[in-house]
Amino acid sequence: MAGETEEKGPEHQRESLKPIEGANRSLRRRLNLKGEFTLALLPTLTVLAVFLLVEAFSNQRLLFASLASSAFLIYLDPEHGTNTTRTLVLSQMMAAFVGFGSLLALGPGYSAAGLAMVVAITLMIFMDAVHPPAVSTSLAFSFKAGPESNLAVFGLAVAIVVVLIGLQRLTLWLLARYA
Repeated sequence: MAGETEEKGPEHQRESLKPIEGANRSLRRRLNLKGEFTLALLPTLTVLAVFLLVEAFSNQRLLFASLASSAFLIYLDPEHGTNTTRTLVLSQMMAAFVGFGSLLALGPGYSAAGLAMVVAITLMIFMDAVHPPAVSTSLAFSFKAGPESNLAVFGLAVAIVVVLIGLQRLTLWLLARYA
């Protein structure tokens, strides 16, 4: 059919892992099925641990949804600059404070959310700490639904995700060494 590309091997089955055409970046090496599930297990367990933490200290479960996206990005490409400890901590915590500040300045609503999103994206670019799920974090804090402040709990949840980064790198090292 017109417009379709002819499949030339297994690399065409991994379009989501490919860098865009013209990018100066190699394809993430796909592991065997056991390796892929091993990499996916740690983010899944981390997100479940974050959910337990949130349930124990807060009623705003959706506030932490962006951390699930962070965990999946770490699984997808643990060695990408977007998923480094520095980038994750700076972007997520900065976005939380920006969202909370927008809430305090403008009250909950679209104005606070719009301001939080624009400021968070701008700061991520200027700080060279671009982590897309942090945009959701800024929105979640600016739309705050309940009376409690979740900055401390969110910080603890970010720390758990930082541990995930270390575990993912250890897992990659072990898989490379014993595979």
